Amino acid sequence: MQYHRSAVQLARRVIKPCDVFINHRGIDTKRTIATLLYDYLSRLNLRPFLDNKNMKPGDKLFEKIDTAIHGCKIGVALFSPNYCKSYFCLHELALFMESKKKVIPIFCDIKPSQLRVPRNGVCAESELRRFNWALEEAKHTVGLTFDSFKGNFTDVVTSTSEIVIKSLIELENDEQIIMKRRRKSPLSS
Repeated sequence: MQYHRSAVQLARRVIKPCDVFINHRGIDTKRTIATLLYDYLSRLNLRPFLDNKNMKPGDKLFEKIDTAIHGCKIGVALFSPNYCKSYFCLHELALFMESKKKVIPIFCDIKPSQLRVPRNGVCAESELRRFNWALEEAKHTVGLTFDSFKGNFTDVVTSTSEIVIKSLIELENDEQIIMKRRRKSPLSS
């Protein structure tokens, strides 16, 4: 009986899109910066998306991830040594760039100039162009650098969170300005 009530309450609740999508290569950053950032943003009452925290057995990978990216407001791309070896990482990055989302790059143990899409025959030429374009866009976006051998995880998580919050406030202010203009526009009546 209790389970049924909980299921009904859950079904009635509207699932809200995430505020921040954390794009990362699991083998490099999931057990460190990605999870720490997710937990920190959650404690700030934001809605971050991290695959192992937001997905459950039975979810369709591309459907769930693509929906989360399209619904999010900001992306955090955690670039790491194995990042470009992941089709999923590159696909997610391309979706961010194609949908013109604000992306905050964090270069973890790698320099932007070291990031390259491998030509290993795994994906079609059109996808290679798409991934290269997205990667170039990200490489030319101001971000943070982090050396896990010298740096403090708390510092990079705090800095990233502050940037995310400021960016969300800017986006909210921009949305309010657009709404005010629409209300004043003679075409909206």
